[in-house]
Amino acid sequence: MKKLLLATAAAALTAGTAGAEEVKLGLLIGFTGPIESLAPAMAAASELAAKEVSDSGKLLDGSTITMVRADSTCTDAAVAQAAGEKLVTGDGVKGIVGADCSGVTGAVLSNVAVPNGIVMVSPSATSPALSTAEDNGLFFRTAPSDAREGEVAADIMIERGIKTAALTYTNNDYGKGLAEAIAASFTAKGGVITIQAAHEDGKADYSAEVGALAAAGGDILIVAGYLDQGGAGIIQAALDTGAFSTFQLPGGMIGTSMDERFGPALNGSFGQIAGSDSAGAATFQEMAKAAGFDGVSAYSPESYDATALIALAMQAAGSTDPAAYAAKIMDVANAPGEKIMPGELAKGLELVAAGTDVDFEGATAVELIGPGQRAGRDRESEVKDGVQSTVGFR
Repeated sequence: MKKLLLATAAAALTAGTAGAEEVKLGLLIGFTGPIESLAPAMAAASELAAKEVSDSGKLLDGSTITMVRADSTCTDAAVAQAAGEKLVTGDGVKGIVGADCSGVTGAVLSNVAVPNGIVMVSPSATSPALSTAEDNGLFFRTAPSDAREGEVAADIMIERGIKTAALTYTNNDYGKGLAEAIAASFTAKGGVITIQAAHEDGKADYSAEVGALAAAGGDILIVAGYLDQGGAGIIQAALDTGAFSTFQLPGGMIGTSMDERFGPALNGSFGQIAGSDSAGAATFQEMAKAAGFDGVSAYSPESYDATALIALAMQAAGSTDPAAYAAKIMDVANAPGEKIMPGELAKGLELVAAGTDVDFEGATAVELIGPGQRAGRDRESEVKDGVQSTVGFR
């Protein structure tokens, strides 16, 4: 009798885990390139969510998630495409968290994800053009579009008494889209853009670009660039020549590498980036601290949320097949349903498996409002005592 009971228990255990698998997800972000200082925290956040899901044992009969890292470089579309192709055809990933920067994200979406039917959830690609990209329902993002950031940036400048501004932007999809959004909103509110000029990343000397910006003048210089590349180079040249002393710093310019490079020289400069003051944000920051990374670092909360959404959608679909779970991402991200916070992925997976609706709040108060787009708030920052400090949310 005892042998029969043991055999029955073993059979039941085997049946419960028969569908278990190692689910691979690509983590396609710029480990090198103009935002490389942000990549460690973004990767750590994504991997934290994957570990939380795996440790729970609640995903699809005990399946686990393994993140496969790949370098998008942020700016080289050919390299990013090759990396994405390897993730799909070589590593066999079931989805991609990424890419990070808008240009490479569009390239991977069009040339890798759509042809192969792979879901992409970007934590940081913010170009407004991605909202209307042909994506076959496969593309989502956990950071808001730059269309919203343009409005927020304009509001902040007007409230601070800025009447005129020179504007420089990195010469790619991200920079162009953001520059257009800021310029349109600032002008609509009565401000004047004295010049709107592109700059290239990777140059050793930006004195010519800064000379043109200085000749046009302005109360402030808006730098819609990258903190580890041309954007920082523009600021260095402006400070060296005395052309500008105060800067408007959009999302691509927010990060600790700016504090380390410029310190108090940027005191009084200000900007904004996607951010949340929700209860979930505070919880995530504590989780990140315990895991040894900065939970306030740009796009790290969005990276946690992107990974968690894929896992919850797989559970809702009862499948790791992107063709099945893509349609579930909007469902698990939005109301109605029981709210799921950071650290509650086991609870969320259990509820979904039981047929209960969930509303994943996550670290950024996630709400997906349309094709590939997230509603959201922005964190307003100002450089004080050489450190980019949070001064509010909008």
